[in-house]
Amino acid sequence: MLDYKQEMNLYFELKDTPESSRESYLRRLKAFIDFIQANNKAVEDITYSDIQQYILYLKKEKALSAGTINNYISAIRFFYTHVLDKEWNKKKIPRMKKVYNLPVIPPKCDVIAILNGTANLKHKAILALIYGSGLRVSEVVRLKICDICSKTMRVRVEKAKHGTNRYTILSESALMVLREYFRTYFTSYKLEDWLFPGRAPGEHLNVKSIKNTLIRLRNKLHLDPSISAHTMRHCFATHLLENGTEPVHIQHMLGHKNLSTTTNYYLHLTSKSLMGIKSPLDTPDGTLK
Repeated sequence: MLDYKQEMNLYFELKDTPESSRESYLRRLKAFIDFIQANNKAVEDITYSDIQQYILYLKKEKALSAGTINNYISAIRFFYTHVLDKEWNKKKIPRMKKVYNLPVIPPKCDVIAILNGTANLKHKAILALIYGSGLRVSEVVRLKICDICSKTMRVRVEKAKHGTNRYTILSESALMVLREYFRTYFTSYKLEDWLFPGRAPGEHLNVKSIKNTLIRLRNKLHLDPSISAHTMRHCFATHLLENGTEPVHIQHMLGHKNLSTTTNYYLHLTSKSLMGIKSPLDTPDGTLK
């Protein structure tokens, strides 16, 4: 595995692949290679049948979602073509059809309750940025001090998903929390320092700590158990649409490649899209007695 890992890291370096993508590919490939080796087979000799059996294992034994399995297929395809230097036949390894579940969009009062539900300034600042700027959890942990600009009221997001860079808005309310957090936690700093440092020197806060913080707050407030840290980002987009913000602006702030991603995913989530439509039960000839 070390030789393969070295070759993959070389490719990642040449392509300048984002760190999050590297970690995801390496983690999934390690699981795949462990599966192959557990069946007493050399990785160099893997066949389409081996890959098919692994996908069935992920589906039936691990009960993973179609989207997650497709991520494994992408990693295996990368390994098969770039490391083993073999031709890939997508007819032999079809990608699974994804079923998109509608995310829970809590009302704004619930979002504010979550933000006000923690006395921890760091946690409050992080959640305020996720909701106030539409950031992914993986993006907020990688923010540096210099990425926050109070003069232009913008947040710079670098090396995000798919290696993209963008700017999004900075909430005035979030800025107030950030300033209080900064005065409390920072005595000396460099502009290139992590805004939310982790426990180990030189490392940023771990993504899991934010996700777990949101779960604890959600449970404490007895809110919908489907609410997660990523829900705050969904709320950012949906509530902006309800306030009349043009979808193209939301697309840029979220970092979506295509406008269709934003419109198809969020337009049907906003309650405003249903306003003004009267139910047939409420027409004069449909009144209940």
